[in-house]
Amino acid sequence: MIPPVSNVPGVHSPSVAVEEVSFAYDSDAILAGESFSIAGPGLVTVLGPNGSGKTTLFKLILGILKPSKGRVLLNGEDVTGNPVRAGVHASYVPQLSAVRKDIPMTGLEAVEAAIATRFKGSERAARALEALKAVGAESLASKRLSAMSGGQLQRVLIARALARSTPILLMDEPLSGIDPRGREGLVDLIAELSKSKLVLVTTHDPVLFLNRSKTIIVFNRGVKAVGSPRDVFKLDLLRAAYGSDVLLIEKCLHVVA
Repeated sequence: MIPPVSNVPGVHSPSVAVEEVSFAYDSDAILAGESFSIAGPGLVTVLGPNGSGKTTLFKLILGILKPSKGRVLLNGEDVTGNPVRAGVHASYVPQLSAVRKDIPMTGLEAVEAAIATRFKGSERAARALEALKAVGAESLASKRLSAMSGGQLQRVLIARALARSTPILLMDEPLSGIDPRGREGLVDLIAELSKSKLVLVTTHDPVLFLNRSKTIIVFNRGVKAVGSPRDVFKLDLLRAAYGSDVLLIEKCLHVVA
């Protein structure tokens, strides 16, 4: 396992609080006075169709974007619009589509780059390798990013986040572009990580993480519902996000988008 070096010592119940947050791209409102709070450890799934603003929500939580109103607290600290302070508490795993594979870098070098300001020399390399081992990707240490499959690259991205030892992880569509066999392994990995961290994942497919999630947030240009899978995975609440693309077939809900 990765040595427990943390920027936030003493945090045993990591938390995210969004308080009356509003944000819009010009006239395109993504959040309008939204509030919710979640605490971990555990897995939180943010459900919503493509283009619903889930990535924007994550960028607000990470301080990359600043809301026009309201504030964001991570582990009780106000990090609104401050990615440096947010980065003390949370690490980000971006969508594969946002990652350049043509950078001449190996898996180990990619992980080392994420912790270059905190660790030096052999300690940095050892920690990066431990992070790769923790996600079952030690064989990728010397492999070029350009030669990796989607599933392999995703594990390296997760290792980068893990190496930073923050109590909160945000993963944006971590299963997008991954083959079915690779998806199963990544779901197992993410569920295991959520036993000790607060892990938020976005997805447009409501069944991928359903059985592993502590909390579900239904999101589409705002928070439509927050609660346990039993409370939230209901026809009316899902239709609030997905519209008529949710069907009830033999007592099972299906998203057909």
